[in-house]
Amino acid sequence: MTTALEAPAAPAVPARQVWRALYTHFRPHRAAVALGAVLALIGAASGLAQPLAAKALVDRLGHDEPIASILLVLTALVVFGTAVEALGSYVLERTAESVVLAARRSLIGRLLRLRLPEVEKTQPGDLMSRITSDTTLLRAVTTQSVVSAATGGLSFVATLVLMGFMDPVLLGVTVGVIVLIGGAVAVLMPRIAAATRRSQEAVGRISTVLERAFGAFRTIKASGAEARETAVVDAAARDAWRHGVKSAKWQSLAGSSIGLAVQVSFLAVLGIGGARVASGATTISSLIAFLLFLFYLIEPISKLVEAATQFQVGSAAVSRILEAEALEVEEPDTGAAPDTGAAPDAGAAAGAGAAAPTDGGGPASVVFEDVSFRYRDDLPAVHRGVSFEVPGRGMTAFVGPSGAGKTTLFGLIERFYEATGGRVLVDGRDVREWPLAALRASIGYVEQDAPVLSGTLRENLTFAAPDAGEEEIRRVLVRARLDALVERLPEGLETVVGHRGSKLSGGERQRVAIARALLRRPRLLLLDEATSQLDAVNELALRDVVAEVARETTVLVVAHRLSTVTLADRIVVMEAGRVRAVGTHAELVEGDELYGELAATQFLATA
Repeated sequence: MTTALEAPAAPAVPARQVWRALYTHFRPHRAAVALGAVLALIGAASGLAQPLAAKALVDRLGHDEPIASILLVLTALVVFGTAVEALGSYVLERTAESVVLAARRSLIGRLLRLRLPEVEKTQPGDLMSRITSDTTLLRAVTTQSVVSAATGGLSFVATLVLMGFMDPVLLGVTVGVIVLIGGAVAVLMPRIAAATRRSQEAVGRISTVLERAFGAFRTIKASGAEARETAVVDAAARDAWRHGVKSAKWQSLAGSSIGLAVQVSFLAVLGIGGARVASGATTISSLIAFLLFLFYLIEPISKLVEAATQFQVGSAAVSRILEAEALEVEEPDTGAAPDTGAAPDAGAAAGAGAAAPTDGGGPASVVFEDVSFRYRDDLPAVHRGVSFEVPGRGMTAFVGPSGAGKTTLFGLIERFYEATGGRVLVDGRDVREWPLAALRASIGYVEQDAPVLSGTLRENLTFAAPDAGEEEIRRVLVRARLDALVERLPEGLETVVGHRGSKLSGGERQRVAIARALLRRPRLLLLDEATSQLDAVNELALRDVVAEVARETTVLVVAHRLSTVTLADRIVVMEAGRVRAVGTHAELVEGDELYGELAATQFLATA
């Protein structure tokens, strides 16, 4: 049964695309994988020489000849082969970790540039599992499986050739048994891939459920819902366990078939070979060497089956990674349309996105020209022909009933969303023509829920202005009335504020968000109910700060408190996605019925 937390099953990624993606991850590490393959082949060659040495040992024993030199050769072959294979294994394991690191860096760089609508329709926990869990499965498929397939295939062919020189009849018996059982193993491979993909999807659901639970931890406790949430997580964990066990079952069957093939071949060769020795068609030493070669086949066959199994597991992980890479991302360097192609280098992306704050150019102007917008085609319009002008400098307040589309205005200015009609202009330039980094570097944004990130207070304050100096920070702390809080904290600015600012009050989090925006020295300041959780004293002080800032820059405010609205130079009244009226407080009280009703309540919460 599909729960609300489960995403609909994604269509299967074509095998050709999976192969191409695997090669993309493999290509930068070709040299290291080749070195590992050469070392593995040298180790395999030393193993192939051991049955021949054993045959010579038996022949010498039969003729009462000295065997010390042969024993030394056998010992040297064993030690040399073991040492070379150990070195090859280290090279491959190190390369595998490098593959995972590169995949994670690329995916992280891409996911942090996702467009907001993509994030909103995707479960964050599932995205995190693709970075942490799915990329781990690339370790084997891009390195060990490639080498296993190459060395296993070459060793398998070489062993069969040597066995054919010794006794073609016994070789035919061996190949017949292996082909028969190998056909059965091939049937299992698609089942391994399907079970692994479902297991990884279930792991993603576990991350999603846990992310939801820890994101609303107090709500869960206050609602007495610990047992219910535990049951939800337990169901997701059991689902992952069930699919993991199913994948393990098919992999175990595939692995055990190797021993079965060799054992059946051994019995057939022992019976038929014994008869051939009795008839004089072959010698006892040749039969012993043939049987040794037969048991030596276990390793190359195991490698081939392991490579096939690892590919099935890896292909499931690659499919999920490809789905994440197909999500639409922002292009930070230009004002062009959103990019949906391959992710660029993560370091370059990070550098482009980390634009320095700017206070050049003076206050920014904002114009909406007949803007329409809807979040999705199947949802009703949020804006219907919204038009207004905000000149540079001063405060403009947006008021209206909940759902009127006020907060969405800020999302369109920041280009979190693209208008479906009309134009949004900043400084007379369409926001779609602005380089994203430059546009957002000019804006300070205080969101409705005033998010505070896990880390220290200093890290949160300088998040949008990492190069801010101590004097700048001190001034902003005083303006946002945070100086007393910093003095009270045991470690001052270095105090850890907890997950999502859990160690701060709601009002303190809002003041941190306001200080963070002010420290950026924006040309355009967006405040979305930025004082809703402040007490009367702090609200009054911050209202004065906002009024002071408005004399230097352009301030847009979404407010539900009349005390904030009356300070605005102009007020835009919105209703049902349209601009209903624009004017000062006095003008609107007299000229707009809705604003008059809202103002009469002394706070602008809902209609």
